[in-house]
Amino acid sequence: MKSFGNLIYTPETASGEAISKVESHTPKIEAPSTVKKDEPFKVRITVGPHPNKVEHSIRRIEVYFYEEGRSFNPVMLAAIDLTPVYTEPDLELTLKLGTSGTLYVIEYCNLHGLWEARKDIQVE
Repeated sequence: MKSFGNLIYTPETASGEAISKVESHTPKIEAPSTVKKDEPFKVRITVGPHPNKVEHSIRRIEVYFYEEGRSFNPVMLAAIDLTPVYTEPDLELTLKLGTSGTLYVIEYCNLHGLWEARKDIQVE
C-alpha cells in the first residue's frame, strides 16, 4: 500500500507515461517570492493548456501553506471544485502571510490524477 503522498505527481517524480503530462497538468503559480508581513498580495493559479470536457478536465484545485515554525502543517487556504465545460482552471487569490513558508497547489484531473506545484514565499 502506498502513502497518499506517493500518489501525487510532481515534475520531479513523474515517470513513464506521466512525463508527457507534466506541462499540461502541473499547476502554475504566479506569486511574488518575497512579500511584506501581513500585507495582502495576489496569487494566480492556472493549469494547462488542458482539455475542458466532461470526459477529461480539471475538477478541483486546492491551495495549502506550509508555515515555517508551525507545529502542524499545512494550512488549507482554499479549495475549489470546477465543472467541466463551464469553468476553467484559472483562479486568483489574495493572501496575507505573517511567516515565511511554502505555498502548495494540488490539482485533480479526472483522467490523470493529482498533480502538485510549490513555491517558497519569504516574508519580510
